[in-house]
Amino acid sequence: MPDDKRNQNEGQDREQRQGRRRVPRSGWAAQAGVFLVVAFLAAGLCGAIQPATGIPPEVLQLTQFGPALAVAAVALLWPGRIRDRLAGTLPARSEGPADHETRLPSGNRVALLLTAALITALSAGGALLTSGSLPVTGPQALAHPLALLVAAQLIGACAEEIGWRCYLQPLLRIRFGPVTASVLVGTAWGLWHVPALTHEPAYAAGFLTATIAMSVILGLALERVRSNRLLLAGGFHTLVNLGMLFVTDETSPATAPMAVFGAACLAAALPWIASARRAATTPDRITAATADGPR
Repeated sequence: MPDDKRNQNEGQDREQRQGRRRVPRSGWAAQAGVFLVVAFLAAGLCGAIQPATGIPPEVLQLTQFGPALAVAAVALLWPGRIRDRLAGTLPARSEGPADHETRLPSGNRVALLLTAALITALSAGGALLTSGSLPVTGPQALAHPLALLVAAQLIGACAEEIGWRCYLQPLLRIRFGPVTASVLVGTAWGLWHVPALTHEPAYAAGFLTATIAMSVILGLALERVRSNRLLLAGGFHTLVNLGMLFVTDETSPATAPMAVFGAACLAAALPWIASARRAATTPDRITAATADGPR
């Protein structure tokens, strides 16, 4: 193949790859605003109609479908952009080899799910240290079958995560870095849990710390992950919820358990942040090997 023809084909392939990474940056604030308004209002409406449905809230809370309905509302207003958002497509920061230097590694799927178990273990350990006891709930003590609870927890978690991590996180990444976007999503996620904020300030602070820290974990773990994002985020969310159900007393309004839970989530987030910083400051191997200079 002649050199000019080969160069032309390579140029077209490069443009196509860059085109797939380019996501329109305009209108992100309007899309985020519509999503948040609908998510809050839809959650309130779903909570209001739940008694009429007969679905026990301890099995499945209909409020969790608020973010999913918000994604549907945004899809009606901006149908051309919803696919890239849900796929987790990120904007191209730059062109050429230098783009590799700013990339964080793809999320470690196993590490993400193990982090959920770590949060439960840290919460359990903190409960033992602060109260001297561990309120473990056995499956036989539950009013509903374990399989039903696990399935319902996964459904509810995915209904939330399609909005928080599959839509809002990639949307805010258009404008902000991964950590900042994750903090913003985690703050919105925490404020969305309105009942948790009706307790005393220390309880609400612990809860917000937990949602922000978990959002940072999810945001960094799913950075540039292109497949199974919903199941990964929903699986992490489900494991944390089940850990709170069986190992901690999640129904207690006491401040200490929630403060311990928030501290556990924050401690679990620190390794992810440290790893992301190392990745952001470490030159890409390919870039370093092909850089100009003496060899």
